[in-house]
Amino acid sequence: MEWHAEGTVISRRAHGETAVIIQVLTAQHGRHAGLVPGGASRKRAAMLQPGSRLDLRWRARSDDQLGHFSVEPVRLRPGFLTDPLGLAGLNAICALLIFALPERDPHPALVARTEALLDAIEAGGEWGSLYLKWEMRLLHEMGFGLDLESCAVTGATEGLAYVSPRSGRAVSRGAAGEWAERLFPLPALLGGAGDNRGNGLAEGLAITGHFLETRLARELVGRPLPAARARLLRRLDSP
Repeated sequence: MEWHAEGTVISRRAHGETAVIIQVLTAQHGRHAGLVPGGASRKRAAMLQPGSRLDLRWRARSDDQLGHFSVEPVRLRPGFLTDPLGLAGLNAICALLIFALPERDPHPALVARTEALLDAIEAGGEWGSLYLKWEMRLLHEMGFGLDLESCAVTGATEGLAYVSPRSGRAVSRGAAGEWAERLFPLPALLGGAGDNRGNGLAEGLAITGHFLETRLARELVGRPLPAARARLLRRLDSP
């Protein structure tokens, strides 16, 4: 068995004295693990860090084996190592990918979003809204996509102000009525209209966090979300 593709490292761990096992994210082969002989050497350490994009060749005797990677660098993204917020973002992304994605299950649209987000984080500037939309995409890929295009009660596409914590559907301000306090405010970042108790990143991440925890973690995976996400949110909230 053999394949050749590009992918980004999302985890690495030592294996014996000289080798490492890495997990990579590829468009064609999803989340995929393999052994890198000699990967523990100082020369290869930077190349095999999470966030590095590699040219990969995977070989194994059968499809169900761990297999071996031959690797060459494509893009190393060293900027993560000097930016605490960026590093927290990288750690959260990698942890959620490992947590959510079945091994060897391709999700090319999510891979494209992930690469674009990693590029934006390394470039600096404001990337919080891109991360929020990345979490939205992750929920969609896992079968828990939110429907924020029209009101769940009336079908209206204007004046959407809330999100139901049960259905994940938008609710208009007029239809919410006395139930408004039990709903999530839909921020402008996700298409919300008006000043409905919040228009920012924190409100959006509260929505995605709720569904990541209740649907993905509790119903699908069966264990709590990785702590790396909570650490990222604390850094995003700090001045």
